[in-house]
Amino acid sequence: MTTATQASRPDSGAKLPRQIPYIIGNEACERFSFYGMRNILVQFLVSSVILSYLPEAERQGMAKEVFHSFVIGVYFFPLLGGWLSDRFFGKYHTILWLSLLYCAGHACLAMFEGNRSGFYTGLFLIALGSGGIKPLVSSFVGDQFTQSNKHLAKIVYDAFYWTINFGSFFASLLMPILLRDYGPAVAFGVPGVLMFIATIIFWMGRSKYVNMPPSAHDPNAFMRVVMTALRGGDAGRTGTGSVVAASGVLIAVGMLLGWWLSPVWWPKDVGFVISFCLALGAILLFGGVGTALQLDHARGAHPDEVVDGVRAVLRILIIFAIVSPFWSLFDQKASTWVLQGKTMILPHDQWWWPSWLIKEAGQMQALNPLLVMALIPFNNLVLYPLLTKSGFKVTALRRMGFGIAFSGLAWVFAGMIQLWIDGGDPVSLAWQILPYALLTLGEVLVSATGLEFAYSQSPPKMKGVIMSFWMLSVTFGNVWVLLTNAAVRNDTAMAQIASTGLSENAFLMFFFAGFAFVAALIFAAYARRYPLQDYYRAA
Repeated sequence: MTTATQASRPDSGAKLPRQIPYIIGNEACERFSFYGMRNILVQFLVSSVILSYLPEAERQGMAKEVFHSFVIGVYFFPLLGGWLSDRFFGKYHTILWLSLLYCAGHACLAMFEGNRSGFYTGLFLIALGSGGIKPLVSSFVGDQFTQSNKHLAKIVYDAFYWTINFGSFFASLLMPILLRDYGPAVAFGVPGVLMFIATIIFWMGRSKYVNMPPSAHDPNAFMRVVMTALRGGDAGRTGTGSVVAASGVLIAVGMLLGWWLSPVWWPKDVGFVISFCLALGAILLFGGVGTALQLDHARGAHPDEVVDGVRAVLRILIIFAIVSPFWSLFDQKASTWVLQGKTMILPHDQWWWPSWLIKEAGQMQALNPLLVMALIPFNNLVLYPLLTKSGFKVTALRRMGFGIAFSGLAWVFAGMIQLWIDGGDPVSLAWQILPYALLTLGEVLVSATGLEFAYSQSPPKMKGVIMSFWMLSVTFGNVWVLLTNAAVRNDTAMAQIASTGLSENAFLMFFFAGFAFVAALIFAAYARRYPLQDYYRAA
């Protein structure tokens, strides 16, 4: 047996790295902090002076727009965090410094509850801090493992995701009550305290971490290989790929000019956030296709294994793009589903309803992390082994594909509930349990799996960036929400919706369900041809 084979074989007696508890503890507190403010944001905005300048009928729509714009920022800034980490500071220092900005953002929310500029500044700082550290913490977990104990990584990623939801559960349960009984200063201040504790816990493990050095001035970095390929390599053999990539840049510039100049043909409801994200999407799409068409031109100027690594990243980006519709459904549980719940009746007259605990429709969000904590061990200990024994191979890609489909099914039931509400009869809030359960199953299959999948498929020097692109799929999921809502803000669209006999809310719920089913079919087709990689580091 060769030494390389011995090094890559898992050690049956391997133990979890001793530094893992610090990262897990940090993540649990940080997730309480994030979800604590996130899950009350729409409820707060609808009734706050922040949106008092709008007619009451328009406040729900604007609250949803602010919420999804905030989420877009949270999942866009991982690009910045990944770049700073990989090029300059490394994961540990980037996480620590951005966490301090994160704490400052929470302070702004608590202090400026009635000041629009101060409050939005707080949201920006939280988006910057939370988004910047988001891809780094999960990939930082992977850095603590080697080939000898990588078989334990899945257990830790599941535990990692379980603790995320442990913090989210208590935040979702407690924050709506704090907002109602003690006001926004306390409701936004408590998450700020938890974020400060999270930062301290992370700092305490500083002497125990495995710190991978940044790859500044790497001549074989991802973007350097991409630019070499688009320039046609050393010989300058530009071709179709270069034209395709340039077309993406021109389209992006055209979109930004359309927003800035507001010509007659530019949709008036498509603001900066949507325009910027669509421009970024055009660059990524056309640039990725163009790079793939002439990536081999980079050979010679860069080592073959690096060029092959870039091709692997491009394949991963396709996976991420197809997953993005899932997030358009998932993140609306904190906006669309909360607003739906506000129109439903709490079944306090039922003996089984925990009236002593569930007093607000917004608290139904606590069902999501509670079910996650139950489903992760159930799937690993019962469902996956049972399916394996039955001859069904439970791969990461299969789990993700089924997860997208389950999210679509959840929205079918949410739409059916909306039809019931539109009929005028009182509807019990308990009926939301079913769509929450289906959406949570989809989340476990997509999100928990995606963390491990993204790390395992990433070349060593590109892990921070590729995790950022995984987060960017959430940004585009929320862009789809804003685009859809903008598309129905005109008389023609409303007339077409009315012709179906459905309310706007019901129509959009069934639309998003169909969106997920189409994405699941495309995902399944692509996953059959995806070549799996293994990029865990050697011992």
